[in-house]
Amino acid sequence: MTLLEVRDLTVTYGNGAAAVRGVDLSLEAGRKLGIAGESGCGKSTLALALLRLLPPGTRVGGEILLDGEDVLTMKWGQVRAVRWAGASIVFQGAMHSLNPVHRVGDQITEPILLHGRATPAAAKKRTGELLEQVGLPVARSRAYPHELSGGQRQRVMIAMALACDPRLVIADEPTTALDVMIQAQILRLIEQLVAEQELGLIMISHDLAVLADTCDRLAVMYAGRVVEEGPARTVYEDALHPYGNALSAAFPRIGDPASRFAPRGLAGDPPDPSDLPSGCSFHPRCPVALDECATEDQTLRDAGRGRRAACVHVEPAIPGPATAAEDARSTT
Repeated sequence: MTLLEVRDLTVTYGNGAAAVRGVDLSLEAGRKLGIAGESGCGKSTLALALLRLLPPGTRVGGEILLDGEDVLTMKWGQVRAVRWAGASIVFQGAMHSLNPVHRVGDQITEPILLHGRATPAAAKKRTGELLEQVGLPVARSRAYPHELSGGQRQRVMIAMALACDPRLVIADEPTTALDVMIQAQILRLIEQLVAEQELGLIMISHDLAVLADTCDRLAVMYAGRVVEEGPARTVYEDALHPYGNALSAAFPRIGDPASRFAPRGLAGDPPDPSDLPSGCSFHPRCPVALDECATEDQTLRDAGRGRRAACVHVEPAIPGPATAAEDARSTT
């Protein structure tokens, strides 16, 4: 059963910036979807839109179906009930997300009590269980955020996100600014929790290598749109869209002399969402752009084997029994 389905989602800020433009995504329980892209491509805006956490004055269109119910048409009482209990979010930068004047245990207990999930005594016990679940001793519940390391604070954020047993967890850059050892521990923890509790996970990052190792499927965003989607490892190793290929090439591969001595990057920056170029938004930076790319926009097209890409160079898959069977295998 589909846990989350996003249909033609658009987000436009009050200043006219089109941060998300016609995004379609779906996720099943127990599956992990990665969303990649540079800063300014709309990843975090997409995450905030899923729980209606965007600032006043923002225009949001499309549908966000969580267990079949559209979050965008819910009354505020329903939205408050969905947050934490139906879906929760792990924000990037735990130090900025935790209240510096409250002990971390109290901050984990708060949503449990607000949602009426337990009595104060039972909520306190549940807090201790959550801390142990994410690898922290119960005694750390009395610590203030500044008394914890970066990795410990991130574990507290994950414990808080799990406090009300949500079915969907959105992790927005959960390992930003952590050293590689702590990053690996946090990623293993997230994978373990998803497997044990049959959660649906959306993980957002600029690091394709992390998403390829952690997620089942990967969506690459550019200028507010998904420009490529498919099995995570396949997209990382053999991207169809030039932007996905550039992101992948930016990370040197161990044991590959070519990437070690000649690392590739991508000049320039994503376009201003309030001043998008005509045609394909990526064409000003694209190394293989054609004349038509400057005037003709590109939409996602089926490339077979559970893959989609929005590029003039991608040949659409021809439907057939073999292709249908491969697509079915790639999404299970």
